Amino acid sequence: MRVAKVAWVRTEQPRPGPSAAVLEPPVPAPAGPRPDAARLGWLDALRGVAAVAVALHHAAYHYVPGFRRAMLEWIDPGVAGVLVFFVVSGYIVPASLERGGSVRRFWTGRLFRIHPLLVVALAALLVMHLTGVTRLRDGLDRDFDPVAATLAHLSMLQDLLAVPSAINVLWTLSYEMAFYLIVVALFAVRLHRRSAPIALALAGSGLALAVVLPTAALSRNAGVTPVAIGAAVLMAAAIVLACLPRTRTAGALLGGALAAVLVLLNSRVDPWQGLVLLAFMFTGTAVYRAERGQIRVRTAALTAAGVLAAALAGGAWRLHAWGPEMTEWGVKRAWLTAVVLAAALFGLGLALRHRRMPRALVRLGVISYSVYLLHPVLLMGLDATVGRPDGDDPGYLLLFLALLIALSELAYRCVERPMQNVGRRVGRRLDAAPAAQTVPA
Repeated sequence: MRVAKVAWVRTEQPRPGPSAAVLEPPVPAPAGPRPDAARLGWLDALRGVAAVAVALHHAAYHYVPGFRRAMLEWIDPGVAGVLVFFVVSGYIVPASLERGGSVRRFWTGRLFRIHPLLVVALAALLVMHLTGVTRLRDGLDRDFDPVAATLAHLSMLQDLLAVPSAINVLWTLSYEMAFYLIVVALFAVRLHRRSAPIALALAGSGLALAVVLPTAALSRNAGVTPVAIGAAVLMAAAIVLACLPRTRTAGALLGGALAAVLVLLNSRVDPWQGLVLLAFMFTGTAVYRAERGQIRVRTAALTAAGVLAAALAGGAWRLHAWGPEMTEWGVKRAWLTAVVLAAALFGLGLALRHRRMPRALVRLGVISYSVYLLHPVLLMGLDATVGRPDGDDPGYLLLFLALLIALSELAYRCVERPMQNVGRRVGRRLDAAPAAQTVPA
């Protein structure tokens, strides 16, 4: 009897090109104990699992609604997937900045990794809206100023500007951008190695200020349009100034301050939750530093335990049912189990980081940004063409997943990878200029 061979890839094996716009290959600090040459396969595997979990969570609403209602009384796989993404981003993104010490190259990389596919997805949604296939979410086309809505989405800060996300998953990019701005600010003033105390401070302040922090206070008082336009202009100015030699520190601090103010005073969600999300990212950074020998393993473990405790306590205290089919305890329980599941998944990946990972799972991580960003657009298109089943039909779910993987592979090959290559070339040219701003990591 013949046995089929399973394709595997070593976690240490380098591969060209990063996969998701929010992630960059981790390059070890000089003092690190292990000389990895490129992005690690275990991180790709985690992102592949996280992206599919989020996609199936949303697809379940369309194709197995009965099962989804029962599941959400116990666990929210979408939240678990997003939290895994955030921890992995925290593990990788600061390393990409510290690797070369170039703020200019960092922001160039972010632009070419995130925005090309984002623009394609938004353009596809706009075409579907204009042709009557679907409508924009939350009355975005009629209730919000088009200039403000456009700037909010291009800056990726819409969820912190009281502007509804045109694609439901885009809210996470707002917290990714806030994290980038804060990381660059810390790097500019040489506090970037304080990941552990920063993570604990964010988680603790979220609980301590939960009662007094408002939601969307700036936009309610000053208006959505002025705040959205002002924030987009300030963010652009902060990035430009941070890339110039004489104004690097001032620009970085301006960006960090903007991110902090928006998370604290203008978040769509309860601000404690926004602070906990940032704490998860800095926990990932603390784990990275412990692995590289920059901080003690015990320090990283205590940081992770503290952030996890704050997330669990905040969810049990502050989360409430917001829909007619939800129960109070079901919403809290779904959050609690999702947080624990996310921590367990990342911990499992970390424990297996020296082992081989299945090639198919690693490939899912390579295309995970496309999976994450395009699955809501595909769901809208399928609703207009194929429709939804009368009840629960897992066959529709499997068809959706197959189409999504094929579409994501195409998007990665045609959009993501070519633009990432362009970004690398542009970044190298900018760093070769005499005015390129570098700081020792």
